[in-house]
Amino acid sequence: MTAGNDPTTLTAKQGVTAQVRTTDGWPVSAAVLTVTDMTGQQVARAAADAEGKVGTEPLPTGTYTAIVTAAGFGPVARTAVVTASGSATLGIVSVTRVGGGEDLPDPGVWTIDPAHSAINVTARHLGIASIRGRFAEFSGKIEVARPVEKSIVVAVIQAVSVETGNKMRDDHLRSPDFLGVDEHPLIEYRGTGITSLGGEKWQLNGELSLNGIQRPVPMELTYLGVGDDPWGGVRAAFHAVTDLKQEDFAITYNQIVKAGLNAIGATLRVEIDIEAVRGDSLPMG
Repeated sequence: MTAGNDPTTLTAKQGVTAQVRTTDGWPVSAAVLTVTDMTGQQVARAAADAEGKVGTEPLPTGTYTAIVTAAGFGPVARTAVVTASGSATLGIVSVTRVGGGEDLPDPGVWTIDPAHSAINVTARHLGIASIRGRFAEFSGKIEVARPVEKSIVVAVIQAVSVETGNKMRDDHLRSPDFLGVDEHPLIEYRGTGITSLGGEKWQLNGELSLNGIQRPVPMELTYLGVGDDPWGGVRAAFHAVTDLKQEDFAITYNQIVKAGLNAIGATLRVEIDIEAVRGDSLPMG
């Protein structure tokens, strides 16, 4: 998915123009731009395209009020000063999601697309630098429910697919000192429900099975929006973040820690970017 094009790409023949985006930078294709004169009378109205770009017809020179609205978002009002060219550019207009989960994706099953998703992990090294890695192989499904609080997530990660860009380190991470991939080949997360944190933020509650241990792990979840893809499907995007303590999953190998220094870092930051396709399978392409 893309975050849309610059509003300056709109044709010069248009009047009041804008690029409507969420606070996370995603286009809002359902946005409507209404322009009124200083008496409050509507003089122009236009709907945004799939990239959130919107523009009215050229207007007479003067000062106007431009109001951007979209279902599930709070309205935004801007002053538009139209020049002799008949145009005024509002630039990027950010709208904030309001209300509860009614604006989440449609109810039903959504399949995670690994080719357009990522699971990244960051750990501190010697307390002064960061080691970054990722899991390259994973799959999963999201079942959006009504009420949305009952939505569930199931994700399965191939533990052996951990990559940090250093073969020796990767082999060590796969060993019994850390992930023990021979005995525990899968890392599984089962989300059991979500709780609204306000706006686009949610808390995903669930259980993580790692290294043979299962523990509750909440994630801060941001819903980034939904849109059509080139293969005839519909995609929803999410970003999730959580912190894991290695000792919670019996990962205690660290000889330098025993000497009083934290070589690897006791806490791991996990960041997940997900694109999910509506339906129980991925499209061709």
